[in-house]
Amino acid sequence: MAVFVKSGEEIMKRALDGITYRVKAKSGSIIVIKSELEPGAETEEYEHDGEEVRVLLEGRVEVKVGNMHYSMEPGDVIWHPSSLPHRMKNIGEGKAVYITIGTPPTFM
Repeated sequence: MAVFVKSGEEIMKRALDGITYRVKAKSGSIIVIKSELEPGAETEEYEHDGEEVRVLLEGRVEVKVGNMHYSMEPGDVIWHPSSLPHRMKNIGEGKAVYITIGTPPTFM
């Protein structure tokens, strides 16, 4: 079975404090989320089981993973174990948009 979600569609949406999360696909083992951060918006710091891959589509973000800080620009990709404390912050002047692929689907 395949699940096809067209652009502009989502399975679930949550918006708070300048951040919008749109679940694009989810199964028992993986989740795909499109996130939008308004300028200056920052996620909470999380740590949980699993792994995550993020692909920045537009804007500029700072990613904190453990004690390390990474500056991402469009096209950059970061992978990390989700058990390390991590957060995202929009450090650009416009909206930042990125895709997160996580396993297992522990978010939302």
